[in-house]
Amino acid sequence: MNRQGSKHIIISGGGTGGHIFPAISIANALLAIDGTIKILFVGALGRMEMELVPSAGYNITGLPVEGLDRKRIFKNFGVAAMALKSLSMARKIIKEFQPDVAVGVGGYASGPLLWAAGQMKIPTLLQEQNSYAGVTNRILSRRASVICVAYKGMEKYFPAEKILLTGNPVRSTYSDLDRLRPEALRFFNLDGSKPVALVLGGSLGAGSVNNALIENPEGFKRIGVDWIWQTGKNYFGKVNSAVISGELNNIQVRSFIDRMDLAYAAADMIISRSGAGTISELCLVGKPVILIPSPNVAEDHQTKNAMSLVGEGAAVLLADSDVMPRLIDIVSGLASDNLKRETLSENIRKLALPGSASLIASEIIKLAEEK
Repeated sequence: MNRQGSKHIIISGGGTGGHIFPAISIANALLAIDGTIKILFVGALGRMEMELVPSAGYNITGLPVEGLDRKRIFKNFGVAAMALKSLSMARKIIKEFQPDVAVGVGGYASGPLLWAAGQMKIPTLLQEQNSYAGVTNRILSRRASVICVAYKGMEKYFPAEKILLTGNPVRSTYSDLDRLRPEALRFFNLDGSKPVALVLGGSLGAGSVNNALIENPEGFKRIGVDWIWQTGKNYFGKVNSAVISGELNNIQVRSFIDRMDLAYAAADMIISRSGAGTISELCLVGKPVILIPSPNVAEDHQTKNAMSLVGEGAAVLLADSDVMPRLIDIVSGLASDNLKRETLSENIRKLALPGSASLIASEIIKLAEEK
């Protein structure tokens, strides 16, 4: 490939919306600073980024990389073979695209791409989203030029001189939610007479939360709360059937919510998993949140993320195993306690780090210019 005068940036990672949307936000911020920049995404074949990135207007190349299988160890022989193949492909991609900087946002593809970039003396920038750094990023940090983090105290995982506190890029600044509330209530067919609880199960869905409704629809019908319930694609059919058969007119069900600005504007409280990107977004939204960490993530990092808010009086923590017996009571109590909701809102807003994507994009451009 013949290089033109513009800067070339590779952004690698994905696997979940929590990695993909920040990556796209960084790309958008790069182009907002310099519209001539050439950007190539590198993701994992078969994962969400292979659809979401092109729909955002960017080119993407896939690697056949997979995560470790912690339950069936014998399957990891195949995982190792795919990792070696992905590393070879990553070197080829780098030679052809000739990036000035390689950026890793987390997810399966970040490992081989950034490892190859480090070996080939390409400046690398890591974006660590969580309050707990995983093994892969800790290894990659040895060759990284800059490590952008969302939480204080990350010196226990990374070299202090490389760390830059930027926060996590999110989809919007969410600065006009009050103005949007009337439109939001109309959009979700709500009259605003009751507190509104927004349930976010992530792109795939939160099993414990969805099952709490499926198994006890009458409990959700009894309390004086309206619900906007995002099920995730895996649970939509069952949850929607429970809502219809139970005649739960106070629950609006969606498999996925495209207008998150309107969902946040309508909500008086939010029930959510505690992925890093989600938490950064919730801090900007500034609404009371009940965090239910997923038990199915590496090194229990969602609990660590949640505790960083709970320790500041900025969120309510509910263990995944306690959703069935406690969720309804916690929501009901929060709905009737205006002072508690105001306190949670005030504290979570203090933790917001706006402009993260632009800060990270500026660092990427600085690295490219130094190269």
